[in-house]
Amino acid sequence: MEAKLKLRMSAHDAHYGGNLVDGARMLNLFGDVATELSIRHDGDEGLFRAYSSVEFLAPVYAGDYIEVVGKIIKVGNTSREIEFEARKVISAAPEIGESAARILEEPTLVCKATGTCVTPKDKQRIKHDV
Repeated sequence: MEAKLKLRMSAHDAHYGGNLVDGARMLNLFGDVATELSIRHDGDEGLFRAYSSVEFLAPVYAGDYIEVVGKIIKVGNTSREIEFEARKVISAAPEIGESAARILEEPTLVCKATGTCVTPKDKQRIKHDV
């Protein structure tokens, strides 16, 4: 099962000089994707328990478009292990003009992570054949 989200980083997302977006913003987006996956899989939002790995691989700036993908890779009794990737698909181009941007031929992997969400048994409303 997979969920996808695409959005533009705004000036509000910029946290550092040069319009650099805080890496924690990617984790926030991963959390949104995990919530959708939990709802689709269990009929409940579930709870994010922990990240087992997080790698920040490239900078993200205000004006960049980011595509986030999450995929459930392992299902336990109450736990769901999820792999996440965030890719920059459009890059702001302020050196050309304040509203300029370029579509990237090859998306840039900016962050990847693995985490675990938990949905208590009594909250699992969607039953799956095992």
